[in-house]
Amino acid sequence: MKTILKTLTLALSIVSLSACNAKSKHSVQDLAVTTTVLNTSIKAITPEIKVALLLDTSNSMDGLIDQAKAQLWKIVNELSYAKCDTQHPNLRIALYEYGNDNLNAEEGYLRQVLPFSNDLDEISKSLFSLTTNGGNEYCGKVINSALNQLEWGNEAKDLKLIFIAGNEPYSQGQVSYKEASKLAHEKDVTVNTIFCGDYDLGVSTQWKDGADLTHGNYIAINHNQATVHVASPYDDKILELNEQLNTTYVAFGRRGKAKIEMQAEQDSNARSYNKANAVSRTVSKSSRLYTNSSWDLVDATEEANFSYDDLKDSELPKELKGKSKSEIKIYVEDKAKQRKKIQEQIAILNLNRRKYIAKQNKAANNDLESAMINALKSQAEQKNYKWE
Repeated sequence: MKTILKTLTLALSIVSLSACNAKSKHSVQDLAVTTTVLNTSIKAITPEIKVALLLDTSNSMDGLIDQAKAQLWKIVNELSYAKCDTQHPNLRIALYEYGNDNLNAEEGYLRQVLPFSNDLDEISKSLFSLTTNGGNEYCGKVINSALNQLEWGNEAKDLKLIFIAGNEPYSQGQVSYKEASKLAHEKDVTVNTIFCGDYDLGVSTQWKDGADLTHGNYIAINHNQATVHVASPYDDKILELNEQLNTTYVAFGRRGKAKIEMQAEQDSNARSYNKANAVSRTVSKSSRLYTNSSWDLVDATEEANFSYDDLKDSELPKELKGKSKSEIKIYVEDKAKQRKKIQEQIAILNLNRRKYIAKQNKAANNDLESAMINALKSQAEQKNYKWE
């Protein structure tokens, strides 16, 4: 009997031990799977360049606003060539205006024109909506507002920058620019100051100190300098391709019609300066930064949660109404192929265009675009950003 009990006890011990080992192996496997999922999620996070542009819209700033409108697409294109490690960062731009008597006095004569957005047409529209008027310029107040109102996030690889441009003393207003600078430092946001006027005057009116406190760049520019757009032999072909590119957009949903009209409006705004500026916008539209998944079916199909089953006939353009899901899919895929081919052609032409412009345009510019690009590149290097 004792022998039987010993044998039974030993058998149970072996079974128990095996179960524990099996459970342990499963735990290790589960942990490995979990770790893999977490690592995959971390790798999937695309770094972002977040730029808050704070523009003085008082009477004397017409030249500054004009430069911002004329140089937007050059700045966007330069940022499209950025790379962080092996990833191409996304771009989000926010826009504030300040120092304008038409704005609310109780809020410090400032207004958030646009929160962080990757909608390049919306950003262009917002810039073209700006008008100037006399007022009080409170730099500390508008910086503080941008820091508190915008979603800066906590991602270490994100490049988070404020560019504030104006020409009155930096220390005006009840909100101390030094306190605002401390808040910027806490949020890992670099404040770059752009003084519209004489370099030494900007230094004496604390614009340089405002940049130094967050390790930003201080730049003095000639805000009344006309933007120089260098024409190239490739411009006409690129603009021709822009017309073809526009035909690949398939507007859907309640905002589709309005958004495609906005696209055409911003094409027109770019052309209002000259042909070369319109070319710069076309290059932006052919880049990875120009995405319109909220209203364009071609871009929408690239989203992970997209399903043709969710499309309502009432939200489709007239050429797709009454079509089956398979017919719609074939139509959209054909447009996607057309777009990719056009984008590739524009990319090749733009590469030649950039080389041509580099040879023609060797003079240093003292304008908003140069100030922003130089600051962006110098600060981006600290986070391992490179330019292709």
